[in-house]
Amino acid sequence: MDLSDLIARNADFTPDKTAIRFGDRTLSYAAFHARIADTARALKSELGVGRGDRVAILAANHSDYLVTLYACARLGAMLVTLNWRLAVAEQLYILTDSGAKVLVVDKEFSAVVTQLAQQLPDIKVVGLDYTPAGAPSFGDLLAAGSGDGRNPHTDTSNPLLLVYTSGTTGRPKGAVLRQEALVWNALMSHHAHDMRSDDHILTFLPMFHVGGLNIQTTPALQLGATVTIQPRFAPDTALQAIATDKPSLIVMVPAVMQALSQHPLWDSTDLSGIRAVATGSSQIPVPLIKAFNERGIPVIQIYGSTETGPTAVYTRVGGDLSRMTSTGLPGLYCEAKVVDDDGREVPHGTSGEVVIRGPNVLYEYWGNADATAEALRDGWYHTGDIGTRDADGYFYIQDRKKNMIISGGENIYPAEVERVLHDHPCIAEAAVIGRPDPKWQEVPVAYLVCRKDMTIGAEEVKTFVGQHLARFKIPREIVFVESLPRTALGKVQHFMLRERE
Repeated sequence: MDLSDLIARNADFTPDKTAIRFGDRTLSYAAFHARIADTARALKSELGVGRGDRVAILAANHSDYLVTLYACARLGAMLVTLNWRLAVAEQLYILTDSGAKVLVVDKEFSAVVTQLAQQLPDIKVVGLDYTPAGAPSFGDLLAAGSGDGRNPHTDTSNPLLLVYTSGTTGRPKGAVLRQEALVWNALMSHHAHDMRSDDHILTFLPMFHVGGLNIQTTPALQLGATVTIQPRFAPDTALQAIATDKPSLIVMVPAVMQALSQHPLWDSTDLSGIRAVATGSSQIPVPLIKAFNERGIPVIQIYGSTETGPTAVYTRVGGDLSRMTSTGLPGLYCEAKVVDDDGREVPHGTSGEVVIRGPNVLYEYWGNADATAEALRDGWYHTGDIGTRDADGYFYIQDRKKNMIISGGENIYPAEVERVLHDHPCIAEAAVIGRPDPKWQEVPVAYLVCRKDMTIGAEEVKTFVGQHLARFKIPREIVFVESLPRTALGKVQHFMLRERE
């Protein structure tokens, strides 16, 4: 049995029930299951996708994004979810590192595919919503498919998702999640949300992140609920859908919560259909929680990461939500604790690193044994986050042990930006930190030391970074300094730069 069989079972029980709504398209569970089977058949017969092969997808949220996910599960293949906000160089690195055999892409990113295909000529391209030159559209591919659309030795122990996270050493790492990780993640999501088959989920967070994909979307489909998909978040269309479609559950990052609660139509929009909003990705400002509570909407918090599926620690609908600064209790099917540098659990109220253990945790980092060994120690995933646990077992996340910036729900590792800055011939030293921002929570700021007798302007620096990294990773401000604060061993003291802010 594989993950796609959960969709098949729901198609047996409620064939006519709506599984997915996307624009003017509606897929019943029977139609969803049939399209998954057709897609798996075509990927195998026409493109030779076998067990363990990687199928990449570069697209905004789309109903066939989910079809492709479950088709990969049916084949024992892996879906590589590409962040469409990344620069071409970043996309190229991920496609090369993953060894992707197929690239499914929507028309919006066709120009990017042209550049990628020049350097990766062996990748087989499929147009999600258009017909690329010399390649089939998704519809044409499905029409040509034949055979049974199955591969031998496929079950929930097979890897399914390969999701790349920004690397602390400057290069992204591919977190491998097995099919069973999505099963256990879904069970914890059902528990956190008190999710039912009659729930209606609104998804607008990007599904290239496990937050948009796995906090509510796949758990809902595996339970037999209904999911409405929007290509991407926009306050106007989100509020319209909330008022018109009456979704009962929604996931939002803090930047989305702020955009909605400050929108001119917030006070007049009918929010009565919402049972709860789930949020996470960073520490949640209490005023944002209160803004939703004042409209009668409970806010639950979910803590985790790409490597945990992401559901690991959470508060739950109907539970104790009085601790607004707490991210909750360990999930129903995983363990969590706070440890010191030697891996020993620390007393309640003492700060330490949060570690997670359970069937929802990643299997490995793709092709990176050293990073896997560093992250998975004695069966525990070391999150790199610093937190405490109170006497009742509730977790509080204080800071990130790993030097990371969260901007609008996106992770930015300073090391990645610093690596690019160091490639510029005029820059001798670079350090990147996060600065608090009222809209994005944090934005990157770069401190630079120029090489002797060389100068460069701030806008030139930003343009250079933008040629190599996604726009959201470009430093918002460039600060030129004579030197960077360092330890006796020469390590840059980022905390001292943050104190200047």
